[in-house]
Amino acid sequence: MKTEQQYFEQGISMAEYMEQMKTNLKEGSFEIYHNFKIDENDELIPLLKEKKPHILTITEDWCGDAMLNNPIMRKIAEAAGLDIRCVFRDEDTDLIDRYLTNGGRAIPIYLFLNEEGQVIGKWGPRAPELQQLVVEERAKLPAKDDPTFEEKQKELYTTLQEKFVKDPQCAKWVYEDMKKVIMEMLS
Repeated sequence: MKTEQQYFEQGISMAEYMEQMKTNLKEGSFEIYHNFKIDENDELIPLLKEKKPHILTITEDWCGDAMLNNPIMRKIAEAAGLDIRCVFRDEDTDLIDRYLTNGGRAIPIYLFLNEEGQVIGKWGPRAPELQQLVVEERAKLPAKDDPTFEEKQKELYTTLQEKFVKDPQCAKWVYEDMKKVIMEMLS
């Protein structure tokens, strides 16, 4: 069984990952990346520079949460000079199966590794405020056996993805939750 460090070593950089995205979410991901700014004086950045964790991302380019979260984590890693690498969830499910969310293979998941390659913490797949939003919106969908369910679900995902790109509050929620988790992990 491969270790998280081995996955990290075999992963591609977040920059490479974003460049090779093939879905329609690539444009939104880059829009978030270009619009999201980190205050270099934020207490998170010096802590990350001091502790120097490596970040292993489990992701896929069809995922709306990854479209939002990956550019933010990339900005954090760049601001702190950290190495962030990506592996594809569906290419090798052994890794994601170690980090299930409520029994499911939810992504993205960010694993923080120390210099020895041991996992010291994780974040993902979604900030609590966005989880609440998604749960509330899903509750409005018709029953799964309703003939309009798939169409309505697709509309919901499109609406959420548009909100993730256009509403800066979404990125702020993600950043604040990432920061909280990382600060607790490294302190």
